Parts: sequence; C-alpha cells; structure tokens
Amino acid sequence: MPALARTFPALSYAILAISARQMERKKGVQDFFDSLELYQEAIRLLSPVLQVRDPKIVAACVLLCCLEMMSARAQDWRRHLEGCAALFDAFGIHGFSKGLLQAVFWCYARMDLCGALISDGTQTTLLHPSKWLPPGCHEGDAYRMFNEAKSADMHANYAVYLCMRATELVSDRTKFVELGEDNGCTAQVFASKWIQLWSELQCWFSERPSELVPVQTVNRKPFPHIFFIHWAAISSNQLYHTACILLLKIMPKGTRLPRSPTLSLLWHARRICGISLANPHQGCLNNAIQPLWIAGRLFSHITEHQQIIQLIRHIEAETGWGMCWRIRDLQIAWGYDTHRSARNSHTRPYPIPLEL
Repeated sequence: MPALARTFPALSYAILAISARQMERKKGVQDFFDSLELYQEAIRLLSPVLQVRDPKIVAACVLLCCLEMMSARAQDWRRHLEGCAALFDAFGIHGFSKGLLQAVFWCYARMDLCGALISDGTQTTLLHPSKWLPPGCHEGDAYRMFNEAKSADMHANYAVYLCMRATELVSDRTKFVELGEDNGCTAQVFASKWIQLWSELQCWFSERPSELVPVQTVNRKPFPHIFFIHWAAISSNQLYHTACILLLKIMPKGTRLPRSPTLSLLWHARRICGISLANPHQGCLNNAIQPLWIAGRLFSHITEHQQIIQLIRHIEAETGWGMCWRIRDLQIAWGYDTHRSARNSHTRPYPIPLEL
C-alpha cells in the first residue's frame, strides 16, 4: 500500500489518517484534529472515483473503515461496515480475488466477523456468506478451495470463514427458535449443519500447516502459554477456539461425539486467553477482543477475571483500539455490581478495577 500511495493521493491520505488516529488514541489526545482533517481529505478525493474498479480505491476505503472501527461505539460498527460490504458486493471482490484485493478483503472480513460476534448470536456478517467465495461456488467447495491454495495465510483465512459460518448458524437458529422466523433452520436441518461445521472445524485444526502449529505450549495457571512464530497463527487459532465455543453452546440434543478435550468449553476458553498472553504481535491484538469476551464470560475465579481485564487494557493501550467497554460487559456477566462499585470506589468492595 505505501508504494501505491505514492501515485494515488486518496490512499496516501487514508494511510496518514489511520496513523494519526492511532497516535491520538494511544496518547489519549482529546482535542486533536489531524486524523479528522486527513480523513476528510481522503473522502473528498475518493468520492468522485468510487465507481472505478481500482484496487487502490478499495484499499483506501478499507483503511478508512479500519479508522472508523478504531474508536466507534459497538452499536455503530455495522453502520460503518455497510459501505465496504456494498463495495465488495458491487465489484465482485471475494476471498479468492488476487493480489491486493484479496488482502483487503480479508482485512475487511475480520472486521465484519467482529461485528457479528458483537451481536451475540443475533446476526451474522453484513457481507452474505455466499459472497466470501467466488461466484458459482458453494459451501461444500470451501474446503477444497482453501486447501488448494496451499498457503498458511489462506489456511488462517479459512478459520475466519469457518467462524463466520458459526455465527451464521447461531443466528439462524436463534431467529428460528426465538423469533419464529421461517428460515428453514428446523431441528433436523440444524443438527445436520452443526455436525458438518463441527467436522470442518476439527479438520482445520488437525490439518494445520506447520506455520500455524504452536512451537511451545506450557501448562500454566490460570491460562496456558501457547506461543506461535508465524503471526497468521495467532488470530486463526483463536478464531478456531471461538467458533468451537459458539457451537458447543448450542450443541443439538442427542449429539454423540468421540470423547475429546475439544468438547470442553473451558478448554477452548483457556486457550483463547493463553494465546493472547503469550503472543503480543501488534497485528493480532485488536482481533482478540471479541474472542476474549466470548471466552471470558465462562470463567468464575477472581484471578482469571483480573488477568483478562489487564489483558484488555493492555491491548487498548498498545493498539489504540477502543476495547475497554468490554470490561464493563464482562463484569456484568461475572455478577459484579458495577454501579455500587462506582459509588463506593473508596472502599472498592470488589478487587476488579472499574475505571475505564
């Protein structure tokens, strides 16, 4: 992108805007408008050329979407993502596009997946699952296509795709059972889809290329130390565990599976936290926040709560991405009286720090 930006001012301004925004967020600057001015200039230059099918235009739009996500309220995520989803749909860009377009697609896809995870089972991604694969391809073709790519990066992207499928299944079942939506997700169809997706996830895990396998695993309390050398391994393994938790929480009654640690919610949850603690690669930290939220709700011990809160605060301080709002959500899930704690902060009845 930096090389392309030398001849495309809109992309140059988008790069500068997201860089300025990160600096502002990390330094806690309140009245600093460099990022806003750079953002507005990028928008001004992009507006007349949005209909042109140029990879540089798409790259600039995705960067600006990243900037918006960095400090957006959770309720606003989907609104900010809608523009990029429409752009990918209109231009026919998918996960197997070539070169820069493929890279920016998966950058967007991770944000879209985060939006689905934030919805907590009520929605899947904005970009329809069928749009993640080339035209004419179906869910059944995904395994073959990702494997034929013979790339550690694409195997990592496959984990993003499978986790997206998990959010879709959870959402479909929730709408069918709780809202009475006639989407065809009957008990029989649901059970069949669940088994198929669970099998695909276990295949992903067992067939990981060497780059995505940890080089060191040390059992520690409260969370294991799981260290990877390849950066693509960090988020992809976390998303595998996240998808497994989503599925295990809605496992169809009567499902029989071979006994395995993978059937334990806490086994997956501990590994999500352990991966973040052992792998401080900055390119993966912001992708960890929703997996940490999903895993964090499963823990009951105060030392586990403290480590997770410290980890979330560290990620926000290190990356500039707004994440501490999830601390309050976790405290509510853990049963802490956040209002009482705020009123009586001088006595602090609970050992969890509440200042956001």
